[in-house]
Order: sequence, then structure tokens, then C-alpha cells
Amino acid sequence: MNRDKTILIINPGSTSTKIGIFSAGEMKINVSVRHDDAELRKFATIWDQYDYRKDALLGFLRDHDLAMDDIDAIACRGGNVRPLPGGIYRLCPRMIADMKSGIYGGHPINVGGLVAYDLGNQYGIPVLTADPPMTDELCASARYSGIPQLTRTSSFHALNQKATARRIAAELGKRYDEVNLIVAHLGGGISVGAHQKGKIVDVNNALDGDGPFSPERAGTLPAGDLVKLCFSGDYTKAEVLKLLTGGGGLYAYLGTTNVIEIEKRITAGDGKAAEVFEAMIYQVAKEIGACAAVLEGTVDAIALTGSLVYSERLLESLKRKIAFIAPVHLNPGENEMEALADAAMRYFSQEEELSVYAA
Repeated sequence: MNRDKTILIINPGSTSTKIGIFSAGEMKINVSVRHDDAELRKFATIWDQYDYRKDALLGFLRDHDLAMDDIDAIACRGGNVRPLPGGIYRLCPRMIADMKSGIYGGHPINVGGLVAYDLGNQYGIPVLTADPPMTDELCASARYSGIPQLTRTSSFHALNQKATARRIAAELGKRYDEVNLIVAHLGGGISVGAHQKGKIVDVNNALDGDGPFSPERAGTLPAGDLVKLCFSGDYTKAEVLKLLTGGGGLYAYLGTTNVIEIEKRITAGDGKAAEVFEAMIYQVAKEIGACAAVLEGTVDAIALTGSLVYSERLLESLKRKIAFIAPVHLNPGENEMEALADAAMRYFSQEEELSVYAA
């Protein structure tokens, strides 16, 4: 592998932008640039943040004595684009147009993608993304919901899930397309995917909040009761959506998404906190068991990743419930920056061909 390339990595969030420099085979810089909330509130739309986000990025480069001429490629987290198979993509006008359309959702990662795309064009360097959140490799059976008006869709932590799966496959001495894995991303949102020979054939839609409940998302709800709540007249559409994503899960029951705080409350004897935290773990275990059924019991390993994997209390309880299925491997943290760097290096080494963003 050609390890002398310098990669600029961009991962924009709602109130910050993670920026990294990967060079000589290692991550040299990995920081989170915080954005002033008062400044962000001045912008009517995310697209109005373009100059602000670009200036922050260029300021970072100046602060680290770097120039765009020093960069061989930009790797940015994938934006809200149409459903597509996992892989490495070079940003193109069609992807930018789909992000700008808002059809597939709006998020600052779209603005970051446009900033990266424009800089790539200006300096003649490739702009890459890999395994965006709308990665869709679901098998036919996984798409059925139970009524024709609703189709199950794929929207989850694809970048970290795929990177974790490749890492665990390597630990097993095999290629990703040679193994069956269950990967659970456990963070603010939770997604559990069945990886069958290099494809994620089933996964819960973590963006809209189905699957296990998480620190801030409601998870799959009793359908009839949800319909009654929606038509009760007590909630607006926006309020219901907030209950599902952002105001559900641990936050709804305990008033916080901070697992460290919740564990302190449990240690201090808070029985309610203990019961709610265990219920979340219980639902994760059920989802992992469901993925084992999807893979017909042939599971080489279960991989746990995401910020919650740092919780010993969670791991102890979850392992008791799932260890009978397959060996459990840990890959804590979100690992998105490293995953983007690895994708760029696979591109340069021609280890993986570029995927084509179809019209």
C-alpha cells in the first residue's frame, strides 16, 4: 500500500466539525473544531453555513501550517444521498445535486461535502466518501414491513459498521466477504446489522428510530398505541417526531443521555435508572438474536462498537445474553475518521475499485 499520501478528513456535525490529517500511514491530527452556537443560529438554512464552515476548515489548515497544495485527497463523511450499495465513491455532480435537493434529508454533512467538492475541483485532487448513511444492501425479505404502503429502508451507521466488520474479519484471518458477522453500533443511536459475506442484508433504521431504544431514540414502538398518540390531539407532528428521535430512549425515561451519569445514579441505588438501562441492553440483545436468525445461525463473530462499548456495566450484561451465539469482539468508539482514512488508502492502493453513483 502506498503510505506516503496525505489525506484531509472532514466529518461535519451539527455544532462542530471533526477534521483530521492522515499521513505516512497514521493519523497525525484528529481534532473537533467547535462552532459557536450563536453564530450558527444566524443562518436560516444549513446551506447558508457554507462560507462559515469553509472558513473554519481553511483556518484549521493555517493553524497547522498546512495548505491545500499539501493534500493528496479529501475524504469526507457521506451526505444524504439516494440509497446505494456500500463502497468508496468519488463525489460527483449527481451526488451534490441530490444532497442539495433535500429529498433524502438535510444535515451539515451535506454542506461539508459541497465545501470538500469545491476545494477538490479548485486544487485538482480527488474527493472521496465511503459507506454513507443511506448504504442499502438489504435482502428482499428485509424490505417488507407488513403493509404495502410502508417499506423498510436502510439508514444507519454504515461507515463505522463496515469499518468494524473489516477489522474483525482481519482479526479472524479472513476477508470481509468471507465471513458472517453481527455488528452492533451502540451510541446516541443504535443500529444492529447482519453482515453476510460482505453485504449488510438486514439492519434497523437507526435514523428514524426503529430497533432497540437508545440514549436519545425511541426504538420500535407498539404500532397501535403510537397511532392513538398521534391522533390524540395532544402532540403536533413535530413533537411526535421529537419523541422518536432526540427526545426518546434513556432521555425520555431518565432526563439525560449521559451514560456515565446514569451509571453513577445506578451505583448510588437508583432502581429506576438500573431498570431502564437494563431494558435498553435487553432490546439490543433481542436485535442481535434476530440478526442471528437472519444469518441462519452461521455467525463467525459479534462485534460491538460505538461509544457505549466503553461501559463495563453494559458489556457485562450484554455478553451474558449473546455470547452463546458467537465470540464477541470489541471495537469501542465511533472510528469514523479512521474509517475514512482507510477508505482513501484503499483507493490509492487500488485495493478496492471506485463504486459508481448511478443516476
